[in-house]
Amino acid sequence: MSMSHLYGRRDEEEEGVEVESFEVTDWDLANEFNPDRHRHRQTKEQATYGIWADRDSDEDERPSFGGKRSKDYTVPVNFVSAGLRKTAAEEKQLKGEGGSDDSDDDGPAAPPPSRAPKKLQMGNFRGNQSQRFAGGIQSGHGIGSWEKHTRGIGQKLLQKMGYQPGKGLGKNAQGIVNPIEAKVRKGKGAVGAYGNERTQQSLQDFPVVDSDEEEEKEFQKELGQWRKDPAGSAGKKKPKYSYRTADELRAKGKVAGRATAASAGELAQVKVIDMTGREQKVYYSYSQISNKHSVPDEGPPSMSTRDQKGSCFALPELEHNLQLLIDLTEQDILQSARRLQHEKDVVVSLSHESRALQNRLDTEQDAIQRMEAVLALVERFPSGETPPGEGPTLQECARIFETLQTDYYEEYKMMGLADLAVAVVHPLLKEKLHFWDPLKDSSYCLEDIGQWRAILESRDMHSSGPDSNMDPYHRLLWEVWIPVMRTCVSGWQPRMVGPMVDCVEVWAPLLPLWILDHLLEQLILPRLQREANNWNPLTDTVPIHSWIHPWLPLLQSRLEPLYPPIRSKLSNALQRWHPSDASARLILQPWKDVFTPGAWEAFMVKNIIPKLALCLEELVINPHQQQMEPFHWVLDWEGMLSPSSLVSLLDKNFFTKWLQVLCSWLSNSPNYEEITKWYLGWKSMFSDVLLAQPLIKEKFNEALDIMNRAVSSGIGGYMQPGARENIAYLTQTERRKDFQYEAMQERRDAESVAHRGISAGVPTNFKDLIQAKAEENNIVFMPLVAKRHEGKQLYTFGRIVIYIDRGVVFVQGEKTWVPTSLQSLIDMAK
Repeated sequence: MSMSHLYGRRDEEEEGVEVESFEVTDWDLANEFNPDRHRHRQTKEQATYGIWADRDSDEDERPSFGGKRSKDYTVPVNFVSAGLRKTAAEEKQLKGEGGSDDSDDDGPAAPPPSRAPKKLQMGNFRGNQSQRFAGGIQSGHGIGSWEKHTRGIGQKLLQKMGYQPGKGLGKNAQGIVNPIEAKVRKGKGAVGAYGNERTQQSLQDFPVVDSDEEEEKEFQKELGQWRKDPAGSAGKKKPKYSYRTADELRAKGKVAGRATAASAGELAQVKVIDMTGREQKVYYSYSQISNKHSVPDEGPPSMSTRDQKGSCFALPELEHNLQLLIDLTEQDILQSARRLQHEKDVVVSLSHESRALQNRLDTEQDAIQRMEAVLALVERFPSGETPPGEGPTLQECARIFETLQTDYYEEYKMMGLADLAVAVVHPLLKEKLHFWDPLKDSSYCLEDIGQWRAILESRDMHSSGPDSNMDPYHRLLWEVWIPVMRTCVSGWQPRMVGPMVDCVEVWAPLLPLWILDHLLEQLILPRLQREANNWNPLTDTVPIHSWIHPWLPLLQSRLEPLYPPIRSKLSNALQRWHPSDASARLILQPWKDVFTPGAWEAFMVKNIIPKLALCLEELVINPHQQQMEPFHWVLDWEGMLSPSSLVSLLDKNFFTKWLQVLCSWLSNSPNYEEITKWYLGWKSMFSDVLLAQPLIKEKFNEALDIMNRAVSSGIGGYMQPGARENIAYLTQTERRKDFQYEAMQERRDAESVAHRGISAGVPTNFKDLIQAKAEENNIVFMPLVAKRHEGKQLYTFGRIVIYIDRGVVFVQGEKTWVPTSLQSLIDMAK
């Protein structure tokens, strides 16, 4: 008798309360009338895991006490915000109406219970409460309503911090506006048993799309990991296959960098046994063993792995053959990929080479066309077979060369077309200069040579003499122009200096330095030396300076060898000379600035001063009948002699006799007016330069002192009235003139120095400084025409040849150029 008979059925019990039904069911009958029923015995797993132990799906399970069906723990678990728990009566009412609070949820519903429990309302247990809290959490309605009983301090604090009613919290109002809402779960199942439980507010605040299908698949996939039987799970697990496409294989082959010299057949026949690890492994090619560390999961299976697969399908020969076919196929694919890549690389290389060859072909074609054009121009030049007078003229050849230089410069330089001038221009120029006389028409063909200089002269070549590597323009002058000039100079009379000097000056700008030196030193200078040796100053009517001095600007120091013979011949001619002959002074005067100061002074002392001293000794000083011609002969040489030499000559040979005559005259009752006139007359004979000499000034002052002593002492008896005053006045006047002359001379010197300083100013470079020093020391400083050393202009500083390089003066020594200081240069020049 079941418990239901004791208590009876209570059909009309209070609604809203779940109770266990005690009625007799079919299961009770089957259990009671089956003595051999299977009794449940607690297993070890049940004892260990309890309610979490796995149940056998085929086992008939008896309903538990209370009639509740076991819950499905495979349903995903979702954690949601807690909500209000409703009573059983309310849940029954909701089911009766067919409504559901979460009709849109896609989660799986809970399985229906085996027996529908009855609901009854337990008024005493529940009291008058219409709802109770689940988990102690109340609904969000009315939150903060308690603030109405306060002064609103919370709202004020929020507003001070920037809160605006109706908007969310935070700097950018990113917080939620409403409190967290709770959602009522339909049944009594666990969290997540009824699907998604997110509210509308959470979807708005956190718009994350949930994918129930993905969650279900993920859950079903991970469900197998809960099983404890590895054999059962492995048996139901489907085999996993891996596939590799040809592209993946080629990419893998590129990354791995497989490179072997053996063919695919040889690789397939190699069997490699790897015993380096804990287990023996067998590989079927060297490429597999090289890649065992890079892709370990795709390598060939080892022997131990094959044994673990089971013996139900163990066919090692078939597996070996299949693996061999796979390896051979992979090798073929890789070999084909390598061949294809190689062919592509070859195509790229050939295309690049093709483009390069095409560019080179175009360049060569262009070069051929340019060479053909050059050849066409060259063929226009006259050849040996061209009849005379039919070929192009000199002007036409010049235009052809200009075209070659302008339009075909590379070919002109590369092929050395400038050398064609030797064969083309030389004959034409020789023919044109054949009848040319440089002395009659010095500028003939000058423009043509200047045009060819602009065409043929190369600034890269610096020829210094006739050799095989001569510049074309230099060769043109050496082989065509120099022979004409050599013939002209050989028949030239040096005394007809004008035409030859004009010819050389006209052609000097067009001549290279070494050709001009050759013309002057080897052709003209020997002719001048020969003519100077034949000159006789006693018989020749033409002075030698008239045909030697015009060459000074061109030859300059080269004429030094001619000066000693000229001085010797002049000295011989002056042996019988008398100072009364003024022709000697006219002959010697042009040489004063040509000879060096020392040589000129020595020549005067040797040949002129003795003659003048003899003339002064023969001079008779007679106040009553004076002969002034000898004294004039001496003073005519004032500009020729140095002031010191002339003053010394007058002191020794004139003033001694002159003072003696004055003393004797004063001792014989003289007429002081005549003495005054005599004194002033002799003094007027001297120039200001001589009177400025201290010795001459001293002699005249001595004469005044003699006259003053004679007047003051009364020598000679009778003295004219006023004589003393006249002599004193003369002395005072002469002394005042001397003083004024000295002051004027000092003023002139100061003005000249100031004017020279203003005009010269501050020297801007070293050359200006040297020029200023030369002017201060009366030294000639001038450039040499067409004379250079290593591209630097040569200058004459007195007798010294110098050049300036980077602010340093170089002086020409015996064998080399020596640097020197400016003061040392001035001392050497003096």
